[in-house]
Amino acid sequence: MCLGIPGELVAADEDNPDLAVVDVGGVRRRINVALLTEEDLGVGDWVLVHVGFALSKISESEAQAVLDYLEGLGTAYDDELDALRESDIT
Repeated sequence: MCLGIPGELVAADEDNPDLAVVDVGGVRRRINVALLTEEDLGVGDWVLVHVGFALSKISESEAQAVLDYLEGLGTAYDDELDALRESDIT
C-alpha cells in the first residue's frame, strides 16, 4: 500500500531550498518540497507527503484527523512508516 501521510516540517535544508525535514509519526526524513514553492512553508507547518514529495500544505487539524485514521489501519500504517524509515532522497 502506498499512502500520503501528514508530516510536520521540523527543519529547512539550508543548502537546498527544495528540501526540508519532516517528522512523520516519530520518523524524521528529508523530503522534496519543490512542488509547494508558492506556499509560505515554515517549521511547524504540516504537509501531505507521498513518495518523498510534499504534495500539499494542510492544517494541523486535517493532519491530526488523517493521522488518527491511519493509526486505525494498524499494519498498513506501520508498513508505510517502515518504508519511510528506509527511504532517503539525499
